[in-house]
Amino acid sequence: MSIDDVIVVTTDNVPGYRVVRVIGLVSASSARARGLGRDITAGIRNILGGSVVEYKELLEATRDEALRELREKAKKMGANAVVGVRLTTSMIAQGVAEVVWYGTAVVVEPV
Repeated sequence: MSIDDVIVVTTDNVPGYRVVRVIGLVSASSARARGLGRDITAGIRNILGGSVVEYKELLEATRDEALRELREKAKKMGANAVVGVRLTTSMIAQGVAEVVWYGTAVVVEPV
């Protein structure tokens, strides 16, 4: 089973599956800093208005990295799914964004 086979849902159950074992809390985080070049470009966009693509791409990569880590941790725990998944973000330092995914690692099987 690859980490892509680990089902991740925000609901408390997975349609078509039943939870046969609850393993426990699993979480993963990723933090990334903005670069000077991105800050300058984003600053100009902020003045002129419009979508700040540089930050959007940074946060998307950060979310993806943390989600990949969540799946890896769940798999190492023996889970094949994570239910009740939530996402939180924060600025942990000037210019540094953190993304945290968390949920309950479980074993599910088809009904």
